Amino acid sequence: MSQSEAATTSLADSPASIYERFTKLYDLMFRFNGYGRSLEHYLRETPLPLPAGARILDAGCGTGLLTLALLRVLRRPAEITAVDLSGRSLQTARRAVRKLGTDPRQRVAFVRANALSLPFPDDLFNLVVTSGVLEYLPLREGLGELARVLAPGGHLLFLPIRPSPATRLLEIMFRFKAHPPRDVADATERLFSVVEHYSFPPLEPIGWTKSVVLAQKP
Repeated sequence: MSQSEAATTSLADSPASIYERFTKLYDLMFRFNGYGRSLEHYLRETPLPLPAGARILDAGCGTGLLTLALLRVLRRPAEITAVDLSGRSLQTARRAVRKLGTDPRQRVAFVRANALSLPFPDDLFNLVVTSGVLEYLPLREGLGELARVLAPGGHLLFLPIRPSPATRLLEIMFRFKAHPPRDVADATERLFSVVEHYSFPPLEPIGWTKSVVLAQKP
């Protein structure tokens, strides 16, 4: 295979390319599988100590699942920046936020960027949330970049994928690889203090593949 052919193949298999092609399928899955409702319930039951005007980053927002959940539960002014590599996913997320009709106190900006090289200064955000992104990245580098933009004392909330039969199907569909739970724990504890590792109730579909890690930057 020539270098140009290898480059073309690499681009075709990149996370951005995959989600450009499967944005509609990805969005449809999360509309009907109850993940959004589970996330909203968790966020209501686990209110974060965010200041008024908190700066929040949704790193790898996809079609807006976490951004929408946050907008439904936040009761204080906040600025949310939703970042993704896929332009099509960002367009879908933007439309969903517009349709939701947000509280005027909540401001949402959409930025196309790489989660390994975020275009923000150090220590900017009070809260970073992410789901379905670290599985495409080297774990230490991905968590390190999220830690870089998170302010001291700020919180990281992410949803690692649990190895399971459902996970293996998703890995094939979306061409990612779930990190072993011990590796996730070790990499997280190098940079953060873990506040909670939450397991969703077994009857909720999100519990088949994901859990929640809430951690704080020292």
